[in-house]
Amino acid sequence: MAGRVIVVGSLNEDLVVSTERLPAQGETVIGGRFAQHHGGKGGNQAVAAARLGARTFFIGAVGDDAFGRAARAALEEEGVDVAGLFTLPDEATGVALIVVDEAGENSIAVASGANAALDSVQVRAALKKLELKKADVVLVGHEIRTGATHEALRVARIAKATTILNPAPAHGLERPTLDLADVLTPNEGELASLVGGRGRPGAQAKRLLGPEPGDRAVLVSLGANGTLLVDGKRSRAIAAMKVDVVDTVGAGDTLNGALAAGLAAGLDLIEASRRAGIAASLAVTRPGARVGMPTAAALEAALG
Repeated sequence: MAGRVIVVGSLNEDLVVSTERLPAQGETVIGGRFAQHHGGKGGNQAVAAARLGARTFFIGAVGDDAFGRAARAALEEEGVDVAGLFTLPDEATGVALIVVDEAGENSIAVASGANAALDSVQVRAALKKLELKKADVVLVGHEIRTGATHEALRVARIAKATTILNPAPAHGLERPTLDLADVLTPNEGELASLVGGRGRPGAQAKRLLGPEPGDRAVLVSLGANGTLLVDGKRSRAIAAMKVDVVDTVGAGDTLNGALAAGLAAGLDLIEASRRAGIAASLAVTRPGARVGMPTAAALEAALG
């Protein structure tokens, strides 16, 4: 039987302005188009996994406000179990302010709200109720407290579930937390931040794994150049599918959610990573973090 995907992370409402170009520091760019989308890296990753057929559960927090109620309903509509989504009456739901240019590049500012209030005790309690199994995959982000991120990985590791850490943002993550992840999924900037230096992504990923990587691995997102999978033995470049880019928001979240779904379905890491890269390529062809996330049928068609 396939395992479950449990996502522990952030849930936001995204307020998006599409413009000709990103504004420079202190500059106002006029003439943009506004849209509102459901977001947050954790919520996006849960949707990506659920659309690919994984039994998906979300653990996080929202405020007792209209944004929070909308965010909860949106996950439920996608088939995500939200029993572990806490409503915190003294906090506001997280909000992301996003500017996207004509090339699909983006600039994002986030007011974390309830995401920053989710604590390790709540995470531990929610995971305990799920009675984790070895076949499960626990995907954890870092748009929540570092302590909550660490606790989610620790509890999952004790249960022998597969652990994925998306180190976004990378700041504040230290070796004891990183070492709890079976798979680390940074982009190039996050990878450089984690190892504190320059160099090629392959060499940086090996440094991130440390001298005794065991069965752990790093899957580096390289944007249009695909991904790089590095373990203790070798590095594998995985090409991206060539597509017309509309909006890169949510591509990394799609990659992570699809990776978790593949591993929960019993695929090996190489095949799960390959499929995740194709899913991420499909996601950038439509605007919004979730709109372009593929269904299982769409992914199979692309793979074919």
